[in-house]
Amino acid sequence: MKNVEMTVDGNILTIKVDLTKEFGPSASGKTIIISSTEGAAPVPDREEKVNLNVYRKK
Repeated sequence: MKNVEMTVDGNILTIKVDLTKEFGPSASGKTIIISSTEGAAPVPDREEKVNLNVYRKK
């Protein structure tokens, strides 16, 4: 995972992303990647999974 922090409090999932970070261009080159789970990432201590991509136009 890149720039993703997940925490669970009871049944509430909180996802934190630092919007000031950048990880370069996407594969297409049209956007700048800010955060990604890089596929399905497990929720801590749970059976659920999360897919997350945060990006901005170049």
